[in-house]
Amino acid sequence: MKRVVVIDATNQIVGRMASHIAKMLLEGWEVNVINAEKAVLSGEPTRVVKGYQILLNVKTHTNPYRNKIKRPRTPIAIIKDAVKGMLPKHNTRGREALKRLKVYIGEPEYVPKENLMRFPDADALRLSGKYITVGEVARRMGWKGGEA
Repeated sequence: MKRVVVIDATNQIVGRMASHIAKMLLEGWEVNVINAEKAVLSGEPTRVVKGYQILLNVKTHTNPYRNKIKRPRTPIAIIKDAVKGMLPKHNTRGREALKRLKVYIGEPEYVPKENLMRFPDADALRLSGKYITVGEVARRMGWKGGEA
């Protein structure tokens, strides 16, 4: 029997949410994250965007036009990259756990919403300072989706 949980990422802090998701994946849960573009990155918005954009121009010496750091530009890739950083990378347990993660933009009809879950300690209301949504960071990085 598959253990499936659906997480609503609306107004959830990405790092805290990713740590909870990583623990659930390692326990064997299949995790579906909906509304990925509405998740929140804490910090001054211009500093957060510059931190993501700074590695877009980093190249290597071997072939600087082909081999460069792959920086996530879509909200799906940003969330998956945050979760991937919290999983064990060099063994099959971590790779299998990452395969059980599905991230969606918006709320697709085919994802069951019975077990909709949110993390109280990852709520953006806890932030007293400034923050920016993942969708806005992705748009500034060059993501063309999500435009109405």
